[in-house]
Amino acid sequence: MTPPELTVIVPTFNERDNIEELYHLIEDALSTVDWEMVVVDDDSSDGTAEKAFAMNRDYPNVRCLKRVGRRGLSSACIEGMCSSSAPFVAVIDADMQHDESILPLMLEKLKSDGLDLVIGSRFTQGGSTGDLPAFRVKMSKFATWLGSSMLGVKTTDPMSGFFMLKREFFYEVVHDLSGKGFKILLDVIATSKRDVKFDEVPYDMRARQHGESKLDSVVLWEYLLMLGEKTIGKYIPIRFIFFVMMGLVGALFHLAILFGMFYWLKTPFVQAQSLAVLTAMTANYFFNNMFTYADRRNKGTDNVRGLIVFYLSCSSGALINIMVATYLFNEGVPVWISGLLGAGVGAVWNYSLSSQYAWKKTSKK
Repeated sequence: MTPPELTVIVPTFNERDNIEELYHLIEDALSTVDWEMVVVDDDSSDGTAEKAFAMNRDYPNVRCLKRVGRRGLSSACIEGMCSSSAPFVAVIDADMQHDESILPLMLEKLKSDGLDLVIGSRFTQGGSTGDLPAFRVKMSKFATWLGSSMLGVKTTDPMSGFFMLKREFFYEVVHDLSGKGFKILLDVIATSKRDVKFDEVPYDMRARQHGESKLDSVVLWEYLLMLGEKTIGKYIPIRFIFFVMMGLVGALFHLAILFGMFYWLKTPFVQAQSLAVLTAMTANYFFNNMFTYADRRNKGTDNVRGLIVFYLSCSSGALINIMVATYLFNEGVPVWISGLLGAGVGAVWNYSLSSQYAWKKTSKK
């Protein structure tokens, strides 16, 4: 078997009904190219990986990487690219909304124009978003403006999930990629330590034929987290910043419950304070689950386990906070500095334990 010149990475989650049809569409488009398709499946419950394994018996240029215990389109793409020995690597969605017929042109440009990257763009001249809902179009345009403003990325479609790059360029950036969320293209461009030589090929986006879209409002949030990682995150972990922000939101819940129960309902202080603490920790957990750890969001039984672990980590963090602050105060450090440093140490403790244990997947989705 001739070594492939091009590897087409197809990240999947519950796309069983699409992958064989997609394979034939790509096969028709790349009829003169030695290529392979690598399906990177995040342990789909509909048997996507099993379908891909079965396809390998009929189509030897199909491979499948089944990932268990981890999930995310960006990290799936990275693992798929790392598994390739081909000099050129493409990424395409499994939903068949991307126009595979432009793959030969993308490959030709990479080979002849001295480029690092070629992007399939919906927003460059000649492309279109098809029947994409208006709010999705607005979200993509907002993300384009934000990426250009914050990171200086000049592509018309940084949210595109359809692109091709040289494998040697991928290895220039791979060690510094965040691997978070759904949008790896901007991550790749923003991570490069030199100007990226790229071009765009327009395409008309098609409607999904089978299955359901995996995108929801959290995708934009994950995109914002990734932008944060590439800017502020160089100095302070962006998750920690959001963890502290969610803690401040929890503090507002704490004060609201405490004042409401103590002054309005005339509840004894100890009872009011206890309920306020429990409410604040619960609010912190669910806000962190929704935003800070959106890419590792707990669901079902993992939510119960995560909440209990979060309670324990916050309780131990509070004890450490008090111990550090008391020690510093007894050593003559001013009250406000002692309290601030105690809170800081407690926050780092809570973040470290929560990141490692509260949002660690244990049940199968």
